[in-house]
Amino acid sequence: MKAPDREILRLAVPSILANITVPLVGMADMAIAGHLHGGASSAAYIGAASVGALLFTLLYWNFAFLRAATGGLAAQAYGRGDPAEQGLVLGRGLALALICSAVLLAVQWPFSRLGVLIIGGSREVTGLALRYFFIRIWAAPATLSLMVLRGWFIGEQNSADSMMVDLVVNLGNIAASLLLVFPLGLGFDGIALGTVIAQYAGLACALLILLRRYPWALRSLRLRGCLSGAGSFFSLNADLFIRSVCFMALYLGWNGIAARYGDVPLAVASLFMNMLMLFSYFTDGFAYAGEALTGRFIGSGEAPLLRLSVRRVFIWSMAVAVLWMGIYAFGANPLLRLFTDDEAVRDAAMVYLPWLVLMPPLGCAAFTWDGIYTGATAAGQMRSSMIAAVILFFVIWFAFMGLVHDEVSALHLLLAAYFSHLAVRAVWLSVRYGRDVVGKCPQKC
Repeated sequence: MKAPDREILRLAVPSILANITVPLVGMADMAIAGHLHGGASSAAYIGAASVGALLFTLLYWNFAFLRAATGGLAAQAYGRGDPAEQGLVLGRGLALALICSAVLLAVQWPFSRLGVLIIGGSREVTGLALRYFFIRIWAAPATLSLMVLRGWFIGEQNSADSMMVDLVVNLGNIAASLLLVFPLGLGFDGIALGTVIAQYAGLACALLILLRRYPWALRSLRLRGCLSGAGSFFSLNADLFIRSVCFMALYLGWNGIAARYGDVPLAVASLFMNMLMLFSYFTDGFAYAGEALTGRFIGSGEAPLLRLSVRRVFIWSMAVAVLWMGIYAFGANPLLRLFTDDEAVRDAAMVYLPWLVLMPPLGCAAFTWDGIYTGATAAGQMRSSMIAAVILFFVIWFAFMGLVHDEVSALHLLLAAYFSHLAVRAVWLSVRYGRDVVGKCPQKC
């Protein structure tokens, strides 16, 4: 195996392994909630855990920029061999994470009330979901700080330690929730408290890694230094924040449109989104590798290595796409059975299988470009491409919704709109690559 491929796999495989543990947490929470008795029905506990988790997904999605901005800037400072700037990037990210956490804690009541109003649910489910929310929100400082630390580790070409932190959080979440709910008898509240404990355990793990491996970075965490020159850092984060809001609008639109046509179309749309997430867990590993290497080679001014790493990352990413196209084409039924035992939902989903098979190449391309542009800190194009993609998604839906006469045609149109949004992102970022990624190399390239 060639050296560039070994380096890509060194960075990608730990991220893929960590990503695989993510759905285990949601599955464990659902299973724990489903085995609770007394005070409410099993369905209410499951529904409340689902609504509560969705509230945090919507909330934290808006702060994904903390990881992305920190990772790209840290990678470039690493490539330049500038440890002082590496430490300052970490300090700025952590400072912003703590500021954002304070804001979230301050607005927790209106956000939670608005969230459950939008998502809906019975009074019993809503009450339990709010209990879950008001416990788990106290993990916000740890959760947002971990976004920064994960991004920083990847920027330091160290995805192994990022994986270690993820494993502590995800596996610790499952263990803590089981312990608190059953042996200690905290019931439903133990699920949320287990998440809080796991987040702070992950933060402690990350800080121990910093103390052991990067003591020089901690010595750079001076308030005055972190604030000086922070304008470009906040500008980069602003672009990434707008992009995150666009993502949230897209997925709210996806679910909202599907819900208009009944429970079965909504279930099918949800299943498809979850099945699409499966290949993203693998592609994201290569996107993170692309982010780390792009930032590193832009920082060091090595354009040939930059171009080579981008080509090789895309070869691995497209291999993932081909693999998942085959899985979807020949293994859709077993996958659907993993998600639901409702035969009507499975049968309805099979009608749209061609869309699912076609998605991986565009999805892998879009996700991989996201990582590469993050490493190049070319957030302006990431923002603009996402705005254009979301606009096209809604334009396609509203322009052709008059042709929709039943739930089958509605979902076909919805999937066409989603496919088009991926195409815009992939094509836009492909066209801008030379100018906004390679073009960011110093003149000595």
